[in-house]
Amino acid sequence: MTESVAVIDYGMGNLHSVASALGKVCDHEIYVTSDPAVVAAADRVIFPGVGAIGDCMGEIRRLNFDKLLREQVTSGKPVLGICVGMQALLTHSQESGGTECIDLFPGEVKFFGHDHKSPEGEPLKVPHMGWNQVEQVDHPLWADIPQNSRFYFVHSFYVEDTGSEVTGRCEYGVRFAAALGRNNLFAVQFHPEKSHTAGLQLLHNFVRWNGQR
Repeated sequence: MTESVAVIDYGMGNLHSVASALGKVCDHEIYVTSDPAVVAAADRVIFPGVGAIGDCMGEIRRLNFDKLLREQVTSGKPVLGICVGMQALLTHSQESGGTECIDLFPGEVKFFGHDHKSPEGEPLKVPHMGWNQVEQVDHPLWADIPQNSRFYFVHSFYVEDTGSEVTGRCEYGVRFAAALGRNNLFAVQFHPEKSHTAGLQLLHNFVRWNGQR
């Protein structure tokens, strides 16, 4: 029987670019959906997001998708968060005047700042936009991706590089978490669907992942 991947649609993300990238790396059934029953029936779940976290969490809570995500993670199926989808999995974000998030990973999402600088004091543009190297921490989703491969980022807020759940690190004035992982839950700050070969390989690894480290 063909396996399926549900890309959760809560109106905040370029979901069809994710679905298109998935179509290049697998022959799974791919559903871009806001139907909880379709998400629950899928073998794997992707939780993307772009935009302001306040708006995202407003829609997630309105649709009861915070509960839905917790249920999918508890079920043991592989779940992948992308960009703001990763930030929404944290406890709290400074964005939108302070926003309570889903709290599947402990920690706070912080603003780079209006006067963000490199350690040498050179000004850095915010948002952090473009290609940057990711230092990998051992995890099945990095299989066949060379260490320090470059991925595509677009974000003004970041997750602190703290704790044992950090599975990828990046530097942009500060060291931040480029990826988080615990059991069957994995999340990335970058956009794998926009990251060419390395990003497609990560999606390829995800659709073949059994949810174990």
